[in-house]
Parts: sequence; C-alpha cells; structure tokens
Amino acid sequence: MAKNIMIQGTMSNAGKSLLAAGLCRVLRQDGYRVAPFKSQNMALNSFITEAGGEMGRAQVVQAEAAGVKPDVRMNPILLKPTTDMGSQVIVNGVVQGNMDAMSYYRRKRDFFPAVQEAYRSLAEEYDVIVIEGAGSPAEINLKREDIVNMGLAKLVDAPVLLVGDIDRGGVFAQLYGTIALLETEERARIKGVIVNKFRGDRAILEPGLEELRRLCGVPVAGVMPYLHVDIDDEDSLSERLARNGAQKLVDLAVIRLPRISNFTDFAPFERYENVSVRYVDRPQELKQPDMILLPGTKSTIADLYWLRESGLEAAVQRAAASGIPVLGVCGGYQMLGRTLSDPEGVEAAAGKTVAGLGLLEMDTVFCAGKVQTQVRGTFGRVDGPLSVLSGMAYEGYEIHMGRGGKLPALAGRGNVYGTYIHGVFDANGVADAVLEALCRKKGADPAQLGAFDAAAYKERQYDLLAQSVRENLDMGLVYRAMDKRA
Repeated sequence: MAKNIMIQGTMSNAGKSLLAAGLCRVLRQDGYRVAPFKSQNMALNSFITEAGGEMGRAQVVQAEAAGVKPDVRMNPILLKPTTDMGSQVIVNGVVQGNMDAMSYYRRKRDFFPAVQEAYRSLAEEYDVIVIEGAGSPAEINLKREDIVNMGLAKLVDAPVLLVGDIDRGGVFAQLYGTIALLETEERARIKGVIVNKFRGDRAILEPGLEELRRLCGVPVAGVMPYLHVDIDDEDSLSERLARNGAQKLVDLAVIRLPRISNFTDFAPFERYENVSVRYVDRPQELKQPDMILLPGTKSTIADLYWLRESGLEAAVQRAAASGIPVLGVCGGYQMLGRTLSDPEGVEAAAGKTVAGLGLLEMDTVFCAGKVQTQVRGTFGRVDGPLSVLSGMAYEGYEIHMGRGGKLPALAGRGNVYGTYIHGVFDANGVADAVLEALCRKKGADPAQLGAFDAAAYKERQYDLLAQSVRENLDMGLVYRAMDKRA
C-alpha cells in the first residue's frame, strides 16, 4: 500500500491546494508514482475526466503536477454551491442531487464508503498519496462526522503537516489555537507546522517560530514565501477576480457573476504581457473593452437576475450593438439566448421561463440529467470578428444542466458568440487566434502580443513551484513522516 502525507490548514484558503501540488511535483521528480486525494471538496471550478466524471479542479492541478491523468477517485465528493445554504452533491463524479447543508450533514456518513474505496484503490496503484484536508481540523462543531481532516487522517494513518496563512495575519494564533483544540491523539499526528505566504526576512520570524515550537511541541517544517507562480486557483477566493487594472493593447472584460464558475477558462489570455483581463461587476467598470466575456455559473438564472438588476445586462447589450465582440461560456452562453426555462426546478426556479439577453437565437431548458463529457473536434464556419477560428481544432469539456438543441462548438450571430466548451481557449493556437483577430479589428500589430507555448509554460510553473517547496520546506522531515519515523 502507498505511503501518505496530509496537508491540513488552519482555515480555508490557507494555501493547502498549492502546497499539495508542489509536494506532488517534488515527489514525482524524486521518482515516485504520486496521486493527490481530497475526500470532500467544495468548489465551483470543476473538470470532466476522460471517463465523463466530474471532479474539483484543485485535484486536477495536483494530478497534472504529479504527471498523472485526473481521476474522480482523487476527489470522491464534490460539493458545488447553488445557494448560500445548499449545494449540488457529486459522488464519484456523478450528481446525486441538490441538498441543503443540514441534509448533507445528516447523510455525509452514507457517502463515506465511496471515500474509503476511492482511497484504497488509489493506494494500491500509487507509491505515495498526497492528501489535502478542507477548512480546518479544529471546526469542533463538525468533528463528529469528519471525513476530510483528522477523521480521514486516522482512517488512513496519515501524518499531517498543518499550514497557517501569515498573509491574513495572526499566524501564530492560527497554528497554536488549532493544535490546542485538537484531541491528544490528533495532536500526535501533526509532524510539523508550516507558515505560508510569507513576505520578508525569515530572521524576523525566528523568535516567534522558536516560541511556536515550544508551545506546540512540534517542529516548524518550513516557511513558504508568497509565491508568484501562475497555476490555476481553486475557487472564487482567487486574487485574479480582484483584477480591474489598466487597459492594455488588447483589453478583455470578464463579467464577475456572483456564482462564477470555471473562470480559469480565461487564464490563457492572462499570460500575454500586452493583454488585460479585467473582472468587472459594475457598468461603469466595463468601459470600452475589445471583447466582453460572460463566464460559467452554477446558478444561471439567479446570476441573470443579478446581471439585469446591476445594469450590466443593458451595458452588454449596448456594447454588442456597437460592434464589440461578446462571448459567453456555458452559463454565460445560456444567458445570451432568448429564453431560459426551468420546468423541473433544477435551478430552484420551478416552472419559470426567463428572458435572456436576446443576442443569440437559442432557447435553454434546464433538465435534471447533467451533461458531463470531454469533447474535441474542429470549429465549423465562424462568421464575424472571430472568423479566423473556422476550421481550427479545439478540445475541452462540457458540464451543464441546460439543453438548447443541437448546437455547434462555437455558435455565433454577428459579433456575439457562445460555447458550452470549458477550456476551449487552452487548445493550441485558439487563444492566439482570438487575440490576433482582436488586434486586427482595432488596427494593432499582433506581433506585439508575443509568442506563447502554453504547455511548456504550465510545466515550467509546476517546476518553479517544486523548486520553492524544496528550498523552503524540510523535505527530510516530510520523508521521515511518510516513513513513520517522525
């Protein structure tokens, strides 16, 4: 059976996902067959595997770092929030339905066999499992039914590294307070603490680190710097959603929907020095971009109401009428159509038919069955400003509840386009072609964008992450912990 190591955090967004990805890369470089694992993940950014299962993107990133194909066993339970009180529950890649928080809490143990079997089967195939916790192990109101932090660590006999986020302040209290709230057996599982997202001179930290060692009774396994690697973020806590900076040679405006999902679809555009990708949630922020992008959303109708009430619907319609290209992905695509109907209450809008933006000839009907598939092919004829995409190869994945009839990979009318394909801009040459077309439309030289090799760039980012982990984390301690010698 595989060795293991578990990364837990003092809170959500402490940097567990990225650190786990870094460990996956280091262990792969050291010759191990590595698989990531997170028993329960709550995120709106998801991915469809080759087998058609749905899983969180954080484990996809970790799998890529480990050099293995994403597998739903790496994230057996995925919760996709639909409201402030409920989520769509996905087990082993398959939708089980929508549940409010209390209903899921009562049923959580029913899903635990799926978690056990997923871990067991991975442990038979790989040398090391890098496990990521969720939230904090000190959420004492939830410990009785815990299947993702110390409950899981005990089940699979995993040593734990506890991560605190110094960038948000109070890191010593975070780490000490978390350990103080653990039971004696749980404390014994913690083999080291990690101060994450540090900016500055480590020497200034040393007095505090020494006191932390004394108070907690465990070593400081590392002080990780605030990393500037370009790797997909897990959810809408991502810093990129706060970007609303200066407009560059090519300016793309992404509508920041309240329940935005899979915003990583637009990451390929962010890697060009002379392209600005701005996330906007007010009409006055829209300005005069070269293209407007409507992203996916877990609650299309609710976010369409928000778009309407915020004034952004009218702003997008005016921009489209003025000739600015508008492109929607998945839920954003559905919003661009004539109507959206929810006869079965899939989106908690039972019986309602809502008017869309009316920019595309499409009517969407939400159905209980979910489309989950990887896709590839070539674009058919594309008219208007993005006609350069005609005949180009694409690949990606579809994940949606709505149906709109048989639709092309990229539908269009004039300067308005829509696609159900997530990751469509990742395919070789697609982002280049879009940006070059926008340059020519405004009379700019596409050569100013520069060349970009997306695959090589991504691998370089994983290697940079691994280098930082090696330089700032005590890998000797990690190996001793995995060998049960720490």
